[in-house]
Amino acid sequence: MSTLKGKTIFITGASRGIGKAIALRAARDGANVVVAAKTAEPHPRLPGTVYSAAKEIEAAGGRALACLVDVRSEDQIGAAVAAAVSTFGSIDVLVNNASAISLTGTLDTPMKRFDLMHQVNARGTFACSQACLPHLMKSGNPHILNLSPPLDMKPRWFSPHLAYTMAKFGMSMCVLGMADEFRHAGIAVNALWPRTVIATAAVRNLLGGDETLRGSRTPEIAADAAHAIVTRPSREVTGQFFIDEDVLRAAGMTDFTAYQTVAGADLIADFFL
Repeated sequence: MSTLKGKTIFITGASRGIGKAIALRAARDGANVVVAAKTAEPHPRLPGTVYSAAKEIEAAGGRALACLVDVRSEDQIGAAVAAAVSTFGSIDVLVNNASAISLTGTLDTPMKRFDLMHQVNARGTFACSQACLPHLMKSGNPHILNLSPPLDMKPRWFSPHLAYTMAKFGMSMCVLGMADEFRHAGIAVNALWPRTVIATAAVRNLLGGDETLRGSRTPEIAADAAHAIVTRPSREVTGQFFIDEDVLRAAGMTDFTAYQTVAGADLIADFFL
């Protein structure tokens, strides 16, 4: 396979950033895209809603279904999955992209923020996967792709922001466990993580602003890498922790300058690498 034409891809957090970029890449193939996100009204600091993303997807050549989903709610997840199957007849790919972040140490992380990160990142990934799995089992080429890092148990990734690392590694542990659990069913479960910081609203608002954006790549590099992964035969690729640049190099790409937000700027490596 090299196309998602006619396939249904369910993406959490798809109203902006990497999730929307993955959605638009799938749309260019003619895919059906379920935009599962919680933003219904425009936000002054976070552009994009489920409805505006759906319009962009349709303009790019795909079919879109906008679903208001807070991944902390099993009821909302279940309703979106049911709507996806009712509308498009199947779910072929699940992208667990929704995430919450707080780069704070132990003493500076309120338990409310700790709970949010674990509920959205680890629990939300588990819940969305659980809800989609019965439908993925019926697909001819089923994939789950989590936007989460390789499991690297070095203290340097834990001590500065323990709660966040635990929550993101929870997503990665879902890859480790589910890949083996559902290998017999031919369901690929993999992770994707960027080599560099990606230019998203989180970078602008939380991770250093414009200066960090200068050393970032655009979300399209993650989208192109995600597309390359989920169009591969699912029985041939599972349990892997992919890095976006490595995926594209393996596909023959050698020049990544088109993904830079500022040509010639020094790139900033992402966390966990």
